[in-house]
Amino acid sequence: MTDTGKQYEHLPVLLEEVLEMWFSRSDGFYVDGTFGRGGHSRALLAKLDADGRLTGIDRDPLAIAEGEALADEDRRFHIKASRFDCLPDVVAEQGRPIDGLLLDLGVSSPQLDDAARGFSFLRDGPLDMRMDPTSGESAADWLARAEEKEIADVLYRYGEERKSRWIAKRICETRKEQPITRTLQLADLIESVLGRSEPGKHPATRSFQALRIHINGELDALNKVLEQSLETLAIGGRLAIISFHSLEDRIVKLFIRDHSGRAPKGRGGLPLGDELPQRLEPVGKAIRAGKAELKVNVRSRSAVLRVAEKVA
Repeated sequence: MTDTGKQYEHLPVLLEEVLEMWFSRSDGFYVDGTFGRGGHSRALLAKLDADGRLTGIDRDPLAIAEGEALADEDRRFHIKASRFDCLPDVVAEQGRPIDGLLLDLGVSSPQLDDAARGFSFLRDGPLDMRMDPTSGESAADWLARAEEKEIADVLYRYGEERKSRWIAKRICETRKEQPITRTLQLADLIESVLGRSEPGKHPATRSFQALRIHINGELDALNKVLEQSLETLAIGGRLAIISFHSLEDRIVKLFIRDHSGRAPKGRGGLPLGDELPQRLEPVGKAIRAGKAELKVNVRSRSAVLRVAEKVA
């Protein structure tokens, strides 16, 4: 397999829609929990006045360097090197609740396009996949030690890969002969198991997604930050989350539903379980990229933006 991946300019997804939903007051305190290369953050700073504040959070060293440069340019901005489930610390540091929290989930275009990061099945590079390559266990190291059932479970749970057992079996057979350390090596292995049955979709898509989510503990962090938002958002503060696949979007959708008094009822309108007090109010419906954005940013095609406001 050759490197056929296209280089993409880093374009913030749903920028105008995010600004409309995220921004509420020019002197507010905002958090960009997935700073990346700062596209959303820079656009928000342009709307804030001298009293407004913005904290960016990221664990990618290149994103932190970008954030430090922005902080040097603009005293209203601060960058924090961390997973985004650190909201209590951020609020304590600023001494005020959050007026707007943005999460742009998943992997960024610069991370996908850099073969050395190991996220892409289209580029040959070390099989790493860590958001922060200086800490934790790489995908290659995990695949070298994980049991077959554990690998299959991760591929099925986080990638919704129906043939996860077949792939896990082939991985375990292959690693007995040679270690699996390269992205294209793994992508070719998965393709040899699945073939090319889905036009326009690489057979390794779901498995690479699953491994990335597992290696970085992404869904665990998402669940934690959602719970933290209930306590750290100001009354009237907004939670804006962009997700790119069904697992993330389902978590966000159900969280907003359950905390807005819209959980399903049983017979006679009685709650099915413990009814949660209303803490959130959904703002509009789920938002997707329009035709104009899809023409210039193909990676926005699966983006879903959901917004909720904290209520008293």
